Amino acid sequence: MTRSTILLILANVAMTSLAQIILKFGMSSPEVARTLSGGIRLSGAVSVLLHPLVISGLVLYFVAALVWLLVLSKVDVSLAYPFVGLGLVVTMALAWAFLGEAVTTVRIVGTLLIAAGVALLAVH
Repeated sequence: MTRSTILLILANVAMTSLAQIILKFGMSSPEVARTLSGGIRLSGAVSVLLHPLVISGLVLYFVAALVWLLVLSKVDVSLAYPFVGLGLVVTMALAWAFLGEAVTTVRIVGTLLIAAGVALLAVH
């Protein structure tokens, strides 16, 4: 796998992880909470989808998908896809840093196992 392909994969991981954090901020906003408090209706779903943070997160996912398509044009999916596991590592770190989510020992050990597996694939 070339360095440029690895960089594309890492860009995809970064974008999808950041998209998760942005979506969480959007879905945790008071406006969305008020909209969802009355149950899920079509008008409420449209309102949620039009929230600026939700739109931003979805746009970032779309850009990440375009990058992923480029990755798939260069390498086997069975080689590239395990790198998606890095998203769990990055998302956990971002959730801790920006959302104040707890990082337990079990989460850390699980994340290290994922990172070790990805590293093994990267050097093979």
